[in-house]
Amino acid sequence: MFTIEHDFDSTVITLVDEGAPSPEALTPDVTITAFAEAVTLEQAHPVTDEVQTITLSMRQLHELAAALDLPEGVYRLNLPGGLDTDD
Repeated sequence: MFTIEHDFDSTVITLVDEGAPSPEALTPDVTITAFAEAVTLEQAHPVTDEVQTITLSMRQLHELAAALDLPEGVYRLNLPGGLDTDD
C-alpha cells in the first residue's frame, strides 16, 4: 500500500510494507519526498527507531529509474535521452 500527498513545495509518497507473512517480518514505512532539486528517502531503523535519510539528486534518480530495466554493466546516462555503456 502507498499514499501520495502534495504539499506546497514537494510531493510525499509513503510506502507501507504489507507483504510479509508475519508482523515481525514487516519493514518500517519508507517516506519518499520529491522536491524540485532532490528526492529524499527516509526509514526508521527497525531496532533503534532512528530515522535514516538518503538524498538523491534528480540525475541520480533518473539513473536509478534507468538501472531498474538494464542488465549488469557500467552505464552513463546522457540526459536528456541517451544511454552509453562504459565497457
